[in-house]
Amino acid sequence: MIRVLFATSEVYPLVKTGGLADVSASLPEALCRLQYDVQILLPGYPAAIKAAREAGSRQKSRFRVGQYEVSLWQTRLPGTAVTLWLVDCPPLFERAGNPYQNEKGQDWWDNAHRFELFGKVGAMMAVGEAGLGWRPDLVHCNDWQTGLIPVFLEHYPNRPGTVFTIHNLAYQGLFPHETFRSLGLPDSLWNMHQLEFYGQLSFIKGGLVFSDRITTVSPGYAQEIQTPEFGNGLDGVLRQRQQYLTGILNGIDTRVWNPEEDPQLAFHYGADYLENKAQCRASLERELGLDVSGGPLLGFIGRLVEQKGVDWLIAVIPELLERGCQFALLGSGETVYEEALKALARQWPGQMSLTLGYDEGLSHRITAGCDIFLMPSRFEPCGLNQMYSLRYGTVPVVHAVGGLSDTVIDPQETGFGKANGFRFKDASERALLAAVDRALKHFRNRKSWRQLQRNGMVADYSWKKRARNYGDLYLDVLKERENQ
Repeated sequence: MIRVLFATSEVYPLVKTGGLADVSASLPEALCRLQYDVQILLPGYPAAIKAAREAGSRQKSRFRVGQYEVSLWQTRLPGTAVTLWLVDCPPLFERAGNPYQNEKGQDWWDNAHRFELFGKVGAMMAVGEAGLGWRPDLVHCNDWQTGLIPVFLEHYPNRPGTVFTIHNLAYQGLFPHETFRSLGLPDSLWNMHQLEFYGQLSFIKGGLVFSDRITTVSPGYAQEIQTPEFGNGLDGVLRQRQQYLTGILNGIDTRVWNPEEDPQLAFHYGADYLENKAQCRASLERELGLDVSGGPLLGFIGRLVEQKGVDWLIAVIPELLERGCQFALLGSGETVYEEALKALARQWPGQMSLTLGYDEGLSHRITAGCDIFLMPSRFEPCGLNQMYSLRYGTVPVVHAVGGLSDTVIDPQETGFGKANGFRFKDASERALLAAVDRALKHFRNRKSWRQLQRNGMVADYSWKKRARNYGDLYLDVLKERENQ
């Protein structure tokens, strides 16, 4: 049985700021079902330590890393049989706020030190120096917070294989040169071919340069990040390592996201009996204080930031409201976008609902109750919400980038036999509006709309196939390590 240490900075349901948490929960469990021994490594945030204590878990190992005393807790990811290791270091991880920022939305001043220690502990576990009876064959690192693990492992002759997954290249873990010095990293790493990035320390570059394999979360994004437009300054590094770069589309947990059994819904439905979807819509309208009407209901769930195309969305909402559309929006983010959306919601109280923050149950009900789901992202490494909406018969309208382009099929390209949504290529509000107009035109045609819904609902978005892809990649890495 292949042993894998899956290092991540967040995992649902213990801590979540985005899709990384969902992947970090679902992929290890899917791999375990395929008989891989996958164990997750997570910083010991307060909620995670609390859950471990309540589950009766105990510390398995104690040791010192630099000036810090560190404990490792062994527990289970809630609701699963997956082993979870928590790096308990209260001075670095026992604090309010999200994993990366304080309650005011400011980055923790010591993030580099926090995740450098996390990386050192991950490397210690990987080479059997953490006092445990378990040692992995391979370490799977995720995003910049784990980028130093492959760096720390590089000089161990019998190190495990390493895989580094890019979930979003826009977040790179950049810190000043002074931080590089304060971490005590070797001077030999400070060059453009290793950790230096335009005069700064780049955590993510460690993962890109030193890992045996690089993956990202969709085939489309794997190609995009090798271009200046989407590469965030690292496209040259990625082109140099393109033979080691693979795009594997994310999956979704089809047990949690299942309109036939979803406990968050008052009414259930499936691809062959869609009637109750109208009941979900009416129930959502009542919950959000919207008029119960027959006009199209459009949904959006996500961070209110430029990446998600929220400025384009704000620009087209008034025209669509004037035509009788309704909107249900859920998310939080930049103040300028929150205020603009609040003003629209006040102006159109029966047609537009805005819920700031995040509510897991409401996200399910918006996904089920809306007719159209909007994802006008400027870039989108994979995206999960479009797959949730497809599974729930809510037709997506998306910008044709990254994983959105890989999962949403437009009838203009294939006809209605295979189509499941609508895409726009130009990066503009007018292109978004034109795509919504096409969707609204077909919304009024019951037969073609039902075909789009059914095509989306019967497709397989589960982790089963994706997990096999990762398993095959792990085997390739281990075979190469054996031959070195």
